[in-house]
Amino acid sequence: MNTTLSLLAQFAATVFAAELAAGLVHWFEDAYIRENTPLVGRMIGRPNVVHHHYPRFMTRHNWWQSSWDLTLLSVLLVIGAWSVGLLTWHVWLFAILGANANEFHKWEHRTRKENGRIISVLQDIKILQSGKHHALHHTDPKNSHFCTITNVLNPVLDTIHFWDGLEWLLAKTIGLKRQPDTSVRGCGPGPEWLKEFSPQMARANNRLPSNGETLSSKQTA
Repeated sequence: MNTTLSLLAQFAATVFAAELAAGLVHWFEDAYIRENTPLVGRMIGRPNVVHHHYPRFMTRHNWWQSSWDLTLLSVLLVIGAWSVGLLTWHVWLFAILGANANEFHKWEHRTRKENGRIISVLQDIKILQSGKHHALHHTDPKNSHFCTITNVLNPVLDTIHFWDGLEWLLAKTIGLKRQPDTSVRGCGPGPEWLKEFSPQMARANNRLPSNGETLSSKQTA
């Protein structure tokens, strides 16, 4: 009995650790990386800007387009753990969940029909994060709910102002300040190149699903 409880506790702790790590990446990208950021602006900043203006656009991405950056970090983690003899099931679980955090994220922007019965049921019973929960991340000022796997961590982290604290610390220690989000009301307009990703243009090019342009807080999941 004690062994079972210990394994369950380890499993849950690993899931939440992976979710927090992916949330940290998500937060840093949203807060500090834009399309003109050196080195990573085009690969990471530009898709993020598109996503905040047109959240449903990411549902057209395949797994690799959504997950390449987190997968790369997860592979480096596995290699590092293996090289020092610490490649346990915890590391594998952490790496798998972390690599797929954006896939979970994508499910939160898809409709129930697009997700299918299994994913929809897992969201209904709160095993996976629901679209309704994630919609809070896309509600102005869009500076909360950065974790995308479960419904558990976000309320805790936002209640203790975890992300605000990190931003304050970085601003005070190294002068790194949060960048404006042009998708937030009053902070626009967005960059000129965004026009090619507008719902009208994207549909004309067959790149955006026709059953939704943005994630609504009224979305059921």
